[in-house]
Amino acid sequence: MASTAATATHVGLDVERIRADFPALHQEVHGRPLVYLDNAATTQKPRRVIDTVTHFYEHDCANVHRGVHLLSQRATVAYERARTTIKDHLGAADSREIVFTRGTTEAVNLVASSFVRPRIGPGDEILITGMEHHSNIVPWQLLCEATGAHLKVVPINDEGELELDRYAELLSDRTKIVGVVHVSNALGTVNPVKTMIELAHARSIPVLVDGAQAVPHAAVDVRELDCDFYAFSGHKTYGPTGIGALYGKREHLLEMVPYQGGGDMILSVTFDETIYAEPPHRFEAGTPNIEGAIGLAAALDYLSSLGLDAVAAHEAELLETATEAVLAIPGVRLIGAAEHRAGALSFVMDGIHPHDIGTILDSEGVAIRAGHHCAQPVMQRFGISATVRASFGIYNTMDEIERLVEGLHKVREVFG
Repeated sequence: MASTAATATHVGLDVERIRADFPALHQEVHGRPLVYLDNAATTQKPRRVIDTVTHFYEHDCANVHRGVHLLSQRATVAYERARTTIKDHLGAADSREIVFTRGTTEAVNLVASSFVRPRIGPGDEILITGMEHHSNIVPWQLLCEATGAHLKVVPINDEGELELDRYAELLSDRTKIVGVVHVSNALGTVNPVKTMIELAHARSIPVLVDGAQAVPHAAVDVRELDCDFYAFSGHKTYGPTGIGALYGKREHLLEMVPYQGGGDMILSVTFDETIYAEPPHRFEAGTPNIEGAIGLAAALDYLSSLGLDAVAAHEAELLETATEAVLAIPGVRLIGAAEHRAGALSFVMDGIHPHDIGTILDSEGVAIRAGHHCAQPVMQRFGISATVRASFGIYNTMDEIERLVEGLHKVREVFG
């Protein structure tokens, strides 16, 4: 992940060509050309993804696995090929280590229910951080309530960075898993997950990484990280909604019992016994989101074709420029100023509620996110209820940052 201290240079992305691939960007909002800066919530979709999903519905729409007719066979091939694409994108060793889920949220719940629950009991601990999305908090709270385990939290400092010394101290023989976000959706902080994994593994503690905000912005290699689990969502990665994936080390997946039962996750069923399919299929009960998986693979292929290093450099330049420009506006205070950030800029303006800022920006055609970003403990840590968040993607431009800044000056005018 790039630092915002990077020098602004030409980074090799043909942004105008990229923008031509995204139909939704070419519209007006309230009579103004759309500036879409809400990418951390969901990204727009390139024509390649839209056409891929449309082609499936028009030509190959059938259920996967077990079908003997041609459409089913084509759908199955495309679905399993998508699994291989995700394996390659994450640097996993085996496509059988990739489980399709509805997104990061379901992936975390799967790990909590099928991996951690059989291994945890009263007095045991789950360790997360103070900058987690609710999706990496609530499943662990539910598990603690059900088992008598305790949730421990690594604090963050005033810059929005994890206190690594405290993290090391909180690891103990009672810790059954670490859950950590790779890139904070609320702060943009890039966490040192490789170091955190090494510290946890030194005590034989498995680690789940929430990569929802990392995969869209830079290359991720799960074998280099040596994480036990890695989760991400398709809709934040220029793919369809309702689809995502969980990477899990093969040895872990083989030990896990499914927490959802139904069709397509079995080898055989009688009224006396069910024999589960091998992973990953044992964790994919029911008819899957076939078109979503195929569309996600198309999105990852598209992202890879741009060059992930170029993507990271382009977005780092945008973030650096936006940070300087927004901070030059009177009354603006940055929330989260970590040395290493990616993707998102969170801030508040003195005396103006973020929802009011978001409403005025919308009237100017600028789409940002205002709220707690499903990270209320982060807001509580900084003594606020919400922030304004501008988040960047491959199709954003310097001109759009100027539009954001012009909109914020309009906010200042409205509120005196």
